[in-house]
Amino acid sequence: MAEYFQVARRALQQIRGQGGIVGSFWQLLRSADLKTGALVGIDKYGNKYYEDKRYFFGRHRWVEYTIEMNGKYTYWNIDGSMVPPEWHRWLHCMTEEPPSTHPPTTHKYVWKNHKFNLSGTAEQYVPYSTTRKKIEEWVPPRPSQN
Repeated sequence: MAEYFQVARRALQQIRGQGGIVGSFWQLLRSADLKTGALVGIDKYGNKYYEDKRYFFGRHRWVEYTIEMNGKYTYWNIDGSMVPPEWHRWLHCMTEEPPSTHPPTTHKYVWKNHKFNLSGTAEQYVPYSTTRKKIEEWVPPRPSQN
């Protein structure tokens, strides 16, 4: 019976941690998960990173994406490429120290400017073809003017 009270208490803590019933509803719609944990840090884009060791390994670190990124409203359009490389290392357990407490060392081949995935947008990369078309489009003949 005591286990049920612990489960109910934990559920109430998670609902309170998300801002009540309305906040929990929107969090469930956006990420399909309700989690509470300790805030570890915030990156330069405004994404918040959390950790809670009570969850399974691989699910104990997560990110809550910011609503506005690069002047665009991204409440529903979240993408994994919105995480900078240094926080990606921490999220995937490649390092134990978060970048907020231990800034990454500079390396020769580290990307200077982090870019998001632009596929499906107007700024996407579209290569041009350097070969001749195998099938040419049909051009109707012009009517003769006699």
